[in-house]
Amino acid sequence: MNTTHFDVLIIGGGQAGLSMSYYLQQRGLSHVVLEKNSVMHSWRSQRWDSFCLVTPNWQCALPDYPYTGSEPHGFMKKDELIGYLDGFALHVAAPVREGVAVTRLTRGEEGFTADTSAGRFTATQVVVASGGYHAPIVPRMAERIPAHIVQLHSAQYRNPASLPDGPVLVVGSGQSGAQIAEDLHLAGRKVHLATGDAPRCARFYRGKDVVDWLADMNYYEMPVEQHPLKEGVRDNTNHYVTGRDGGRDIDLRRFALEGMELYGRLHGLEGATLQFAPDLAANLQHGDDIYNGINASIDKFIAARGIDAPPASTYEPVWQPAAERTTLDLQAAGIAAIVWCIGFTPDFSWVDIPVFNGRSYPGHHRGVTDVPGLYFLGLPWLHTWGSGRFSGIARDALYLAERIVAQQDLAAAQAPEARRAAA
Repeated sequence: MNTTHFDVLIIGGGQAGLSMSYYLQQRGLSHVVLEKNSVMHSWRSQRWDSFCLVTPNWQCALPDYPYTGSEPHGFMKKDELIGYLDGFALHVAAPVREGVAVTRLTRGEEGFTADTSAGRFTATQVVVASGGYHAPIVPRMAERIPAHIVQLHSAQYRNPASLPDGPVLVVGSGQSGAQIAEDLHLAGRKVHLATGDAPRCARFYRGKDVVDWLADMNYYEMPVEQHPLKEGVRDNTNHYVTGRDGGRDIDLRRFALEGMELYGRLHGLEGATLQFAPDLAANLQHGDDIYNGINASIDKFIAARGIDAPPASTYEPVWQPAAERTTLDLQAAGIAAIVWCIGFTPDFSWVDIPVFNGRSYPGHHRGVTDVPGLYFLGLPWLHTWGSGRFSGIARDALYLAERIVAQQDLAAAQAPEARRAAA
């Protein structure tokens, strides 16, 4: 078997992998980026047509490639975002090999070995930059849904017209679920939404985008070790809000006033009848509490610094469920399609190196594992809130690049002593 060796092997050709390549090029380290599909594949293939950023454009700050458009406080739509990422790829000009899937990564005395669909690669050090969203989550109960109902995951959803005529059930009320439910609702489709305990936040409050306030409050500089939840924050569902049409809140209660049917958490299926937990009111209240809590923290910040801003306010519910509905007869309701919006699960089964905890998540500090020379990049809250987003990857990649150089220098310094010991 032909084997190709590099100083560093980067696995994953998204924004994280290319950011890593950018800093390694600056340091003159030989490396290759292996991407099983194509560069920025998920942004092209796993986003719906009306997708747009939920964070303002100014937070797009990939290595030496900031957003330079005319709307720093706007929200790039899908095509605009792909254009930005394509420009970044040209800017980096990384040594990428597309269509190369890594099937097994191991470590031996001489370094790391990656078995791939294009042969074997070896490297002194490895950066796993494949992200943390790999396998779409669809519950086993989906196998028992009547066959005439179209089912797809949020990564497969494109637009309302791509679904068959009739009511649509959206399962999950995180960022994707809330936005897809809104997309269908605005298109005039009858939507049934199974909620969870996803938090929500305001788009604008007291004269500014909430993201701008949180940046002023240094929230985005907080390392995971200082977060009240510590590493538990990595399991949190993202707050739902939207950048659509210039940005606005997503208020599920208002959707209900307009005809959307809301339910609690989906937990079972008997025949053709879905079963829901009686927790819709609690789910809505939880979202509102988080919403008001974030705004209250902004109020305190404004007051402490004497900032001149519009007056404070508190969200008051515009709708309350009259009763908890715990069942939905799919046939009686005429459900034509189900969109599963309950996220992804990481799949690092191909990494045959003992660095994982009991939940199959890599143990690390700022992406550095206990195995010398093995690193992870692009994971949610790898170091800060922005680690899995465009705003924090540059800092994380630069940190790892410096660690990689330090590890290389250490190995070079130890080599003569090792040779003497062997002799």
